[in-house]
This record gives sequence, structure tokens and C-alpha cells, in this order.
Amino acid sequence: MFVRLVVAAWLLLCALPLPAAAQALTGAGSTFAQPVIARWGQLFATLQGDGGASVSADANLDYEPVGSTGGMMRVLQRAVDFGVTDVPMTPEELARHELAQFPVVSSGVAVVTNLPGVPSGALRLSGQVLADIYLGKVARWNDAAIVALNGGLALPDAPIAVLRRADGSGTTYHFAAYLAGASAEWRDRVGVDTLLNWPVGTGARGNRELAEAVRATRHAIGYVEASLAARLDIPVALIGNRAGAFVAPSLQALQAGLAGAQWEAARHFHQAVAAPEGPEAYPIVATAFALVPRRPGRGQRLSIEFFRFALAERSGDAMMLGYVPLPEPVVRDVIAYWRATLRR
Repeated sequence: MFVRLVVAAWLLLCALPLPAAAQALTGAGSTFAQPVIARWGQLFATLQGDGGASVSADANLDYEPVGSTGGMMRVLQRAVDFGVTDVPMTPEELARHELAQFPVVSSGVAVVTNLPGVPSGALRLSGQVLADIYLGKVARWNDAAIVALNGGLALPDAPIAVLRRADGSGTTYHFAAYLAGASAEWRDRVGVDTLLNWPVGTGARGNRELAEAVRATRHAIGYVEASLAARLDIPVALIGNRAGAFVAPSLQALQAGLAGAQWEAARHFHQAVAAPEGPEAYPIVATAFALVPRRPGRGQRLSIEFFRFALAERSGDAMMLGYVPLPEPVVRDVIAYWRATLRR
């Protein structure tokens, strides 16, 4: 439903320009996946594949990190060659707009804080307490609900500076889904979407801007893509999972959280929001999906060449940056999906 509403509004209110006749491969969307996409883009125009096939010399990547909603809009208007979203479109929506969809890379949503004297991994937060913070019901760091989860941890008697995304964001969608699973009030009052009517908080655009805002704001809390928090060395909280354990967004915990993912090529890899099980699983995980027009053309050809290079040959770059790359069987399924779905 959220995709249909957003699409209808954009189609009525704006007509984005078609891409100029330039040589760049153009993409737009997820800030969650932007660092690894940028890395792949740097390598795409300069390296050769393991099989010896030359990568196109005119294939420099121009990627706009405008958020998942913006990426969907740009590819729907054919203003870019591909979009990237952290919230997959349904098979029905994809058929209506003649798009193919496939997974690219996975990670998690880390809750980050700026609490002097509280190191990374020391603070525990449950889904209920996080929901109450973002509902404005828990407004100070020494609130009894937070203290009860953190016996012995010195928490400041200070107001919580709540920071959140201001743009259409897949990161927001998955964070909100976690809160909705823990809090009926959040589910009823706010819900789950890429754009929310936030009860409290100051907005920032993109994962990077929100991370920098948390780092610059004393007593702040926010949520960002997990590997970005690690690269920027921003303290993360331990988050309560369905088994009652409190878990950091380590690579191993993210992999455990993604273990139950269902990759169905017949449904264009669409899947419900993950609800990780098990005591070792990080509870807020997400996957970025590429959207590519089914009709043939230079943009489609280069997009598939780019993602074949990235997924089949450069999964190590994703791991190096702190993401969870697609399992090899899923990569093989994606390549077979291209053959079956894309017009040539």
C-alpha cells in the first residue's frame, strides 16, 4: 500500500526529467547501501571480471543516495537506469511498472547514542523502551524504564535528544517495524512506513547525516545502518531480540538474523519484514534490492553488467565494509532470474 500511495503522489505532482544522453550508468535510492554501491562503482570502470571480460570503459557510476522512496520514484519515471530500495516492491507493483527486482546486500539497523561515559555495547534497550522514547513517553536518560534494563550503568539525568530520518527511508521502515512488533501503541499511533508522522524528534536526511547529527549532539539517540555506525565509531546499544537476549549488530549477529530469509525468485525476491529468531540473532535486519526496467536498452544492459560484477566477483568488498553479502546460492538464483525475467 505504501508504494502505491507514494507512487501516485509523485506521478501527479512532478515529472522528473529523463536522463541526458550521457555515458554514465545512473542509479538512485538507498543510503543504507550507498557505501558498498559506491565502492563497486569505483571498481566497475577500472577492473576486469575474473573471467577476463572487459568492463565497459564508459560505465562510470553516478548514484544519488536519496533514500529508498526517492530511488523508487526515479526508476519509475525512468530518470535513472536502476533504483535501490530497502523495502521490496510487491510482484503486482513490479508487473504494473515493468520492473525486475533482486537483492543486492544485507545489513542491520543500529541504534546509536552519544552518552559521555557510556561506551559502545554497554547500554541495553528493549523494543518497548525504544518505542516509548520515540513516542515521547520516555524523555530522560535516567527514566525508570531505562534504568531497569541497565542496573549499575551510570545514566545521566538529562533529556534524550531524539533524532530520526526526515526523508523516505527503508532504514526507517525496518526500525518502525521492530518498534511496532514490540509496542501496540506504536503500531496503532504511528505504524510502519518509509515516511512517518513522528511524535517527537529532529529530522536528518540520509544515514550519514543522521549519524553525524548523533555524533554532534550530546545525549542523542538515533538509528543508522550498522556498518556505518562501525566505520564512524559511534557507540551502539544492545537491542532486545525475540529470545530475550540483548545483542550488538556484529557481523555474526546480523548473519544469524538473516538466516531465515526467504529468497523466492518466482516472487521477484519479495519477502515480509524479517522477524529473526534465536538468542544470537540481531533483531533489526534489512536487505537492499535493485529495481531495473524489464525492457531492453543500454541502461538495463549496463545495470545487469554492474550487478553481475558486484555480486559474483566483489562480495568481499561488502564484507570488508561490514555488510552481509548474498550467499552464493542466492547469487546464482539472481543470475538465473535475470535470464528468465529481463527482455533482451
